[in-house]
Amino acid sequence: MDTIQAILLGIVQGITEFLPVSSSGHLQIAKELLGVEIDNNITFDVTLHAATVCSTIVVLWRELWKLLKGCFSTRFNEEQAYVLKVIVSMIPAGIIGVLFADEIEALFSSLWFVGLMLLLTAALLSFAYYAKPRQKSEISYRDAFLIGVAQAAATMPGLSRSGSTIATGLLLGNEKSSVANFSFIMVIPVILGKMLLDILSGEMASMSVPTEALVSGFLAAFISGALACKFMIEIVKRGKLIWFAVYCLAAGLICLIGTI
Repeated sequence: MDTIQAILLGIVQGITEFLPVSSSGHLQIAKELLGVEIDNNITFDVTLHAATVCSTIVVLWRELWKLLKGCFSTRFNEEQAYVLKVIVSMIPAGIIGVLFADEIEALFSSLWFVGLMLLLTAALLSFAYYAKPRQKSEISYRDAFLIGVAQAAATMPGLSRSGSTIATGLLLGNEKSSVANFSFIMVIPVILGKMLLDILSGEMASMSVPTEALVSGFLAAFISGALACKFMIEIVKRGKLIWFAVYCLAAGLICLIGTI
């Protein structure tokens, strides 16, 4: 992997991690186009995930700082309740990650499956756009769990994590900006957990990735991720998800046609 390829893959990861178009699916497509084998490159994978976590923290630092301060209160408050909801949302992803990690990993080699999941993402976004449920003032524990189920399902390549969680939150009747913030905050511990598992697996030690490629990929993913995160929050507030549904529909059809 050279520096240019690392930058391109970093940009793809940074943008698609937050936009509802599936980062895993687009990385698979990018791999096919660039001729780069990234499925088993744990070092580069961890680097890109670290970059997206950092970009989320930078964009949402006010909300995260408020949550951190609230956690140290001796009285149960809104911030502690919010953190508990984030923990509840992590349960489905944790179960899926532990029990079906190998099966899900095998799906990443199928461009046909990626295309199918992109079509499903398009359907979810369209449904969320046209549905008009009554909006609730705050996300409940039940809603947090169901949004977590959507996040767990989105471990499949081509099914957008942000698209699935935001669409689920909107369909459950939650306010747009609160769903967007929750969707991006809830993924931080999940990504950190996956990074830790990858590091503890010991596979990173056997990977040989040029330092320039790692640094370039990290910076590209961080910068593009920060811009995409801010952009996506505004898009959700304005209710313009339908354009991403159109894009996912087109991308999914291209993937399916390409496998014929």
